Amino acid sequence: MNETAPTTAKLTISSKTYSAWSLRGWLLCRLAGLEVEERKVANDAANRAELLLLSPSVLVPRLNYNGASVWDTLAIAEFLNEQFPEAGLLPADPIARALCRSISGEIHSGFSNLRSALPMNLKVRHESFPVFSGARPDIERIESIWQDCLERFGGPFLFGGHPTMADAMYAPVATRFITYAVPLAPECAAYCDTIFEWAPMQEWIAAAKAEPEEMEELEVEF
Repeated sequence: MNETAPTTAKLTISSKTYSAWSLRGWLLCRLAGLEVEERKVANDAANRAELLLLSPSVLVPRLNYNGASVWDTLAIAEFLNEQFPEAGLLPADPIARALCRSISGEIHSGFSNLRSALPMNLKVRHESFPVFSGARPDIERIESIWQDCLERFGGPFLFGGHPTMADAMYAPVATRFITYAVPLAPECAAYCDTIFEWAPMQEWIAAAKAEPEEMEELEVEF
């Protein structure tokens, strides 16, 4: 953690079991080395309805830090990169940096069929799961992105040995592929394992499994 950083950072999140956007925001803070106080949105009916209506533009996750209030995961990522440039949220090379931003933007705004067909759920594992045919192109595109990055930069993360913004953005997808036993190319399956075994992910997953069962599984991503 940056020794000069104030200790008043707060991150508003929702369910650790189901909320892909909350996971992304939290991982970005971890990548930046920023310790945050978590503020949990209650999983009551009113908040659930708000999340369903406004997702993903609902103000969760929201980072409050050093006088700034930042929501939307890409905005949080860019803000943290400005505040902690030494943390390496983006690659140093400008060509790699442009690619990192591009694929992060693609997962942020696309893949709606995948989101609906395979909602994030960190408490279950399916040995086999029928994947809606409309989600297949999304899965194939994600595999293509991962294969390209892993080949170019040598893995085990998308841009080499250090996780970046892109890994935080694709982490919920990796958990989906594991949860629903989606068949993948070997290098993509290995990348999912890398993400799953990443220490911050293990911390998040443990906390998700400890959450009370107070929210029904959702069919949309929030």
